[in-house]
Amino acid sequence: MNLRSFLVVLLVILAASAVLRGVWLTADPPVRRAVGIVWHDEGAWVHNARNAALWDVWRTDEWNPVFVAPVFTALEYAAFELLGVGTWQARIVPALSGLAAIIAIAIALQALAGRRAAVVGAVLLGVNYPFVMWNRAALMESTMTACLVLAWMAWTLAERRPAWGVLAGLAAVAAFFTKAAAAFFIAAFGLELAVAAWIGWQSATLGRRHAMLRVGAGAAGLIGGALLVAAAFVLPWWDEYRFYNWQMSVTRKPSYTLGALVDRATWLPIVQGLFSSMLVELTAGIVACVAILVRWRTAPSAERLLVLWILVGLVELVVHDSGNERRYVMFIPALIALASLLLAARTPPFGVVGARKGLQLLPAALALPLLAYVLAGSFVRPWLTTSIEAGQLSTAVRLSAALAATVTLLLVWRGRAALRWLAGRTVAPDAMKLLVTAAAFWHVWQFGTWAGTRTFYNHQASIALGRLLEPGTLVQGKLANGMSLENGIRPLFIGNGFGNYDDRLDRDDVRYILTYDLPRIGYESSDGSGLIQGILDHYPGWRVVATFPVEEARGEERAVLIDKFPESFPAHARD
Repeated sequence: MNLRSFLVVLLVILAASAVLRGVWLTADPPVRRAVGIVWHDEGAWVHNARNAALWDVWRTDEWNPVFVAPVFTALEYAAFELLGVGTWQARIVPALSGLAAIIAIAIALQALAGRRAAVVGAVLLGVNYPFVMWNRAALMESTMTACLVLAWMAWTLAERRPAWGVLAGLAAVAAFFTKAAAAFFIAAFGLELAVAAWIGWQSATLGRRHAMLRVGAGAAGLIGGALLVAAAFVLPWWDEYRFYNWQMSVTRKPSYTLGALVDRATWLPIVQGLFSSMLVELTAGIVACVAILVRWRTAPSAERLLVLWILVGLVELVVHDSGNERRYVMFIPALIALASLLLAARTPPFGVVGARKGLQLLPAALALPLLAYVLAGSFVRPWLTTSIEAGQLSTAVRLSAALAATVTLLLVWRGRAALRWLAGRTVAPDAMKLLVTAAAFWHVWQFGTWAGTRTFYNHQASIALGRLLEPGTLVQGKLANGMSLENGIRPLFIGNGFGNYDDRLDRDDVRYILTYDLPRIGYESSDGSGLIQGILDHYPGWRVVATFPVEEARGEERAVLIDKFPESFPAHARD
C-alpha cells in the first residue's frame, strides 16, 4: 500500500467512524445489546460545564464533579460555549474523542508495525460497537481513553524521537484528570519507564544514551504534568479534591476484604459482557500479549506498555470495581492494538527461536492464568447470560476457571513444543482479512440492530420538562441532572452521603422532585438507599405533576415530576 492509498483508506475509515458516532446523536443508548451506559449520568457529569455556560458560575450547589474530571469539564464547557447547551452538544466531546483515538492508534501502529497494522487497528476501533456507543454518551470514559491512546502513540513515536516522551507523560496525566480510573495507566507507564531504563542501561553506549533520553522525557512529562496540575488545580481546592477523589470515589465504594477481592477477580470476564462482544479482538489481543511476554526483553517498549496496560488495568479492576461495565472501556484500544500487531505482523510475533530458557518465559508463565481466565470466561459468558444476569455466577466462574486451568497446564506441559511450532510463523494474509472482516461486520450488525430499534425518549423528556418549568426552577433528584440538557432548570443532585444530601429534607425553597415511578416510585439506583423515598415521606402531601417515558438498559422506566407542595407553596420560597 503506497502512501496515497494509505491516506485515502484512513480518510474513508474516519468518515465511516464519524457517521457511526454522529448519526442520531440525541438517541437513547442501547437497551438491547446494552453496553452499560447509564443515560441520566450524562447531565450529572456535565453539571459544572452547564452551570458556567448558562449562568457564568461553575458552582451553583453542592454537587461539583469538576473536582473529579476537570479536563472533561473544560472540554464540555468549550462545546457548550461554542454550540449551545444541549444533548448533542454534550455528546460531541466523546464523539470527537473517539475519532481522536482512531487517528492516534493508526499513527502509533504505522510507526510500530507498518501501514497494514494501522489500517487493521483503525477499522477495528472505528466500528467497535461498545466503543462507538460509549463515544456517543456524554461521560468521561471516551475522553479518558482517548488520552490513554494519545499517551501510547507518543511513547511509540518516542522510540525514534525521545522528545515525544514528554507528550506521553502529559497525556497520561490528562487521562488521570479526566477520570481518576486512569491511575492504572500511570502505574503501567511508570513500570515501563523502569523496565526501559534497566534494559537500555545494558545496551551499547549509543543505545544507552537514546534509551535514557526517552525514559527521561517520559518521566519529565509525567512528573511535570502532575506538578503543574497540582499547583494550578489540586492544591488551591485541596479539600474538595480530596473529598471527591478519595472519600467519595475510594473509601466510600469498594470493600477490600479478601472475599471481595476474590469476587471481583472472578467477575472480570463474567459479570459484564464487553469482552464477550469482541471475541476476535480479545483472542488475538491475548495471544499477542503472550507473544510479547515470551520475548519481553527484546520487544519494543511500546508493545510492552500495551501488555502492562492490560495487566495493570485488570489488577486495578480487581482492587476497585469489576462490576461496572464503564470500567472496561479503557481496555478496548489496547486489545485492538495488540490484535492488530498479531494479525498484521510482518515479522513472527513469537520470534524466530522456539527454545528459550525457563527464566525468559517467567513473565508469560506468571500472566498466563489471568489471561487464560479472562479469555475462557468471555467465551463462556454468552452461553450462560440468563443465569448470570439473574445473579447466578457460580457455574460460569467454575467452568471458566476449569477451562483456564486446563489451557494453562497444557501450555506449561507442552509449552516449549508450542513455541517451537509458533517460531517463525505469522498470520496468513487471507486469514487476517477474514478475521478482520468478520469482526467488523459483527460490530456493524450490532449497530444496525440498535439503529433499527432506536428511540429518543430521554431527549424528548428533557424538552417536555422545559415546557413545564421556567428556566432557573430548582428541582431535586439525580434524575433532575439527567433531564437538564434541553432546558434551563437548576438541578440539585442528591447522592448517598454527598452532593445535596445534608439539607435534602430542609429545602422548602425547592418545589419539585424528579425521580422514577417505574419500576417503583422513588427508584434511582439499585443500591436500595431510598434517598428520594425519604424526601417523599418527609413531604406526605406531594402529588404527581407529569410523567415522562424514558429508556435505560434496565428496561421499561418512567420519569415522574413531583410537586412537594401542591396546595400552598411557601411565600418565602416563591420569592
